[in-house]
Amino acid sequence: MNGSLALDTTSLEDIRDVPANMNAFLAGIERRAWRMAEIHLGNRDDAMDAVQDAMLRLVRHYGEKPAGEWTPLFWGILRRRIVDLQRRRKVRSIIVGWIGGGRDDEGDELPSWDPADDAPDPSARLQDSQAYGDIVEALRRLPRRQREAFTLRVMEGLDVAETAAAMGCSDGSVKTHLSRAMHALRDQLEAWR
Repeated sequence: MNGSLALDTTSLEDIRDVPANMNAFLAGIERRAWRMAEIHLGNRDDAMDAVQDAMLRLVRHYGEKPAGEWTPLFWGILRRRIVDLQRRRKVRSIIVGWIGGGRDDEGDELPSWDPADDAPDPSARLQDSQAYGDIVEALRRLPRRQREAFTLRVMEGLDVAETAAAMGCSDGSVKTHLSRAMHALRDQLEAWR
């Protein structure tokens, strides 16, 4: 990943006095957050935008909360941002399919929507492992809520209550989604056993 996603206070002129422990929290979570966003979105730039936006929102709206609350708050913000980006993509692809590229605010023609580049991206080459690609593909095939429960509980290591807070659902829902995700992943990745 090029560059750091951690907050650069020079680019946040409207946010003052970001506590050092907040910066440490964000620096410690940035790579995992980016990887999760990239798995969900399938696009490096969109993933970076989602993580940066989640970090900014955490600082702006929850910076005064106790540090113990930052983890579920951050993952909940990131989850909602990912869902927003996925919805926008879907709506945009439908609209562009109907009317073409359209025009921007200045009247210039927008490019027609092109499907995502299927060439291997740098993160996959860095991993240089078929297993990573298969796991990511299997995760992408999961329904959104199952994927969220799996990435937050298993990959990020949040407990059930923190995951429920981040996902905005009950503890029981987290357990159900995770159980279904684990079952589906076992079936999809049987060859790797």
